[in-house]
Amino acid sequence: MRIRDVLNKILWCEPQHLQDYEIHIVHRGCPGDVKVIPFSMVTGVFRGCFTYRDQGSSEDVVIPFHRVILVRNRLSGEVLFERRR
Repeated sequence: MRIRDVLNKILWCEPQHLQDYEIHIVHRGCPGDVKVIPFSMVTGVFRGCFTYRDQGSSEDVVIPFHRVILVRNRLSGEVLFERRR
């Protein structure tokens, strides 16, 4: 399944459980160069990218799909998407 399909499925089929999911992205400067974004911060899914809003920020951050490493349910540990290295 494509990353866009996975994100849209969570957004539209699991809206009451968004806080259960997280997205791991490549983010230079973070420990291990990986940043974890709670899915509840996602503001949109588009062709080639998604947007999220950091706490305390008034602007959306655009993340291209090629930076997504992993999407998982943090409660069950189920991996919905993992980029092959």
